[in-house]
Amino acid sequence: MSSETAQSNVQAPSQQQNQQSLLHCPISDAHINSKEVERIRQECRNESFWYRGLPLSLGSMLITQGLIYNGFLSSSPRFGSLPKIAVAGAFGFAIGTMSYIRICQKKFQRVGVQPLRPESERHCHHICKECEAKLGSNGKENVKSSAS
Repeated sequence: MSSETAQSNVQAPSQQQNQQSLLHCPISDAHINSKEVERIRQECRNESFWYRGLPLSLGSMLITQGLIYNGFLSSSPRFGSLPKIAVAGAFGFAIGTMSYIRICQKKFQRVGVQPLRPESERHCHHICKECEAKLGSNGKENVKSSAS
């Protein structure tokens, strides 16, 4: 009885190890350099701030101040025009930063990374020979059916 439970305990970790090896893709991860990804991430942060976020923020603040000055918007009696200008600046910055997402996606795709896809869509299409030998023909069919 105890030998049966010991064998089942040994089989369970090996099945978990096979599942983990299927989830990890050594072929697609081999060409991705983490320093390159970090460089692109930092570049996207800087460019989205300087090229989109800051200009739209300042522009929306100037337009809001112009609307308040011309009487289209009224200023607050207690705080003046500051709250409306601050909100306009925050919205301008947020919209400007978000508008740069597509450009950053293209930069990551050139390197081979799909950073903004849902986790459920990230899977490996490669099967190494070692995994294929471990799984046999049944495992290969299961992987193909789960990938579609």
